[in-house]
Amino acid sequence: MSPRSRMGELEQAVLECLWDLDATGGAESRGASGREVHARLVGRDLAYTTVMTVLDRLVAKDVVVREREGRAFRYAPRLGRAAMTAELMREALDATGAERGQALVSFVGEASAEDLAALRRALAELA
Repeated sequence: MSPRSRMGELEQAVLECLWDLDATGGAESRGASGREVHARLVGRDLAYTTVMTVLDRLVAKDVVVREREGRAFRYAPRLGRAAMTAELMREALDATGAERGQALVSFVGEASAEDLAALRRALAELA
């Protein structure tokens, strides 16, 4: 199981905060400082150092990228929400081994009508 699929609740909250701050890591994105992330999580009663530790762990897990700006760092998600979800889904599917097809059928069998329509459109584009 990859580190990304083992993110804790606080790591997920920090990642969501980075996405919400529109820090998607693209060329136009500047990312967010640790202080900006801490300020967004004010309702959680977290120490600044705790937020910084979580950001460092996300960098170590290759979920977040860090770039120096002056004396501080700016943090941005390596992937956007949709790309991260797709990567996690691929990792979960890969972990099923020989039962990959069965897992995929089971997953699609529980999809909503809207999700199935989106899947059909995507498959048509790939064909």
